[in-house]
Amino acid sequence: MKKANLSAVSTFHYFRLAYRSILFLIVLIRCIQVRISGTNFLIKNLVTENNEIMFWIVWGIFMFEMVLRFFPSSFESPGCQKQFSKNYTPTGKTDVQLHDNNAAFIVALIWVVFNIIFGALHMTGIIDDGIMLLLCLAFSVCDMICILFFCPFQTLFLKNKCCCTCRIYNWDYAMMFTPLFFIRSVYTWTLVAAAICILVRWEITIWRYPERFSDNTNQYLACKNCSERLCSHKKQLMSLREHLAQYAIKTINRILKK
Repeated sequence: MKKANLSAVSTFHYFRLAYRSILFLIVLIRCIQVRISGTNFLIKNLVTENNEIMFWIVWGIFMFEMVLRFFPSSFESPGCQKQFSKNYTPTGKTDVQLHDNNAAFIVALIWVVFNIIFGALHMTGIIDDGIMLLLCLAFSVCDMICILFFCPFQTLFLKNKCCCTCRIYNWDYAMMFTPLFFIRSVYTWTLVAAAICILVRWEITIWRYPERFSDNTNQYLACKNCSERLCSHKKQLMSLREHLAQYAIKTINRILKK
């Protein structure tokens, strides 16, 4: 198979996966340290412990990412850029095909119920701010895994061909920051507010201009016009996984024969 070079968009995805993973590990280590000391991980305590700069950096990184979503960008996926009028190229067809609205509702329902459980545990004091923040950062890492490697929402519910045609692409920040809703802090609530603004704008745009979101009516979403080229990358990864599996089987058989 011919090697496909990573596009600029995909490279940006990997960059985000890297620094989100680092943030997750930093908070994980901090949570362990706090548990060892026998105290609770509270956002307000960390800020008063001369860590406010760290919070501004983390807050600024995610806020910058969200601000990008409000404007056309060549570094973002076509999956979220299809909402803008500049990226709408009519195919000449008028049949808007968005078959996954019901599936999107199911995803939203499952996500809300899942996070309400953790929210209830937090409000009753069973888990602290640190666990909720750790859950949020775990979601942020999983978000990039869904884009780059495997998306359970696509496979199990939405059945869309790729991220470019994903009905819920711009739900990502709202889903990531759901746990932060339960933490009382200006840092967390401003992130949640910005994420909700992205979500609301996305849904309003779908309602007003559904033709932008269908590959049947928008040439921008055609495979030949894709600037992300993640499909080629995923095929390479699948091919590598198959080769590794075959190599492992051959190695085991060779050992058993000895």
